[in-house]
Amino acid sequence: MDKKLAVIAIGGNSLITDKDHQTVEDQYQAICTTAKHIVDLIEEGYSVVVTHGNGPQVGFILRRSEIAHETAGMHSVPLVSCGADTQGAIGYQIQQAMDNEFKSRGMDKSAVTIVTQVEVDKEDQAFANPSKPIGTFYSEEQMETIRKEHPDWNMVSDAGRGYRRVVPSPRPQSIVEREAINTLIDAGFNVIAVGGGGIPVVREENGFTGIDAVIDKDFATSLLAADLKADLLIISTGVPQVALNFNTPEEKRLLNVSLDEMKKYMDEGHFAPGSMLPKVQAVVSFLEKGGKEAIITDPEHIKAAVAGETGTHITI
Repeated sequence: MDKKLAVIAIGGNSLITDKDHQTVEDQYQAICTTAKHIVDLIEEGYSVVVTHGNGPQVGFILRRSEIAHETAGMHSVPLVSCGADTQGAIGYQIQQAMDNEFKSRGMDKSAVTIVTQVEVDKEDQAFANPSKPIGTFYSEEQMETIRKEHPDWNMVSDAGRGYRRVVPSPRPQSIVEREAINTLIDAGFNVIAVGGGGIPVVREENGFTGIDAVIDKDFATSLLAADLKADLLIISTGVPQVALNFNTPEEKRLLNVSLDEMKKYMDEGHFAPGSMLPKVQAVVSFLEKGGKEAIITDPEHIKAAVAGETGTHITI
């Protein structure tokens, strides 16, 4: 593979611009905008692997499943299947948007989606301490029925808004379809993979078995980028640059940072858990596994960031 390889993570929330634009059609319009920025990078000579979040979309599927169960007695959809469903649906939209953008620019390129399983360790401590909220909120009155119908669910009170299911969030161990992804890259395809952090599976004597959990998308992306020996990891988020003392009068945006500096800032508590912290941790992991450069920025600044004009660049 002669071209440089960039692995780009886009967030599930970035596919939904606001609460008034949550339909499938709205999501596709947001994806079309993001696809332009990704194709800008391909036009600069990169091959790309695109990963994506799926949090809101999984929540929608779970809620539809719950309503169908409540009103028509339909069977529920397991969480692990919801993850697979979103990989196919979101991947379809991303590859279509990219292919249409290629055509509009006269580029002989193509995108393809791989429904991706990601192995996790069944002994991961996350399974003993579920912490990732998913799905809808339930009232105190609904909880008796929920406990009867789903005795295996872990439910917690969420900030006074009601009760919500929490599931494990184990660390990714290996990308099951890694060789298939690599083969497609070598064949000249731009690949969409590891959607939503991947479908969590555990290794059994007879192969893999799906398990209800949520893998952090940025951690899975970091692992994939390291496995593929990517030249560049790009984690897209809601801001153009990472900042110290974020949202305070002392806010300082970071442009070029060494790995050691970023680890120091992380240890000092500059990055919010569940927000910027996992993105920084993912970047640190990629660089510690042999990666050379990572960028954190928002989708619309990807081209400018790769040119060194903005974004936060983290290097060894």
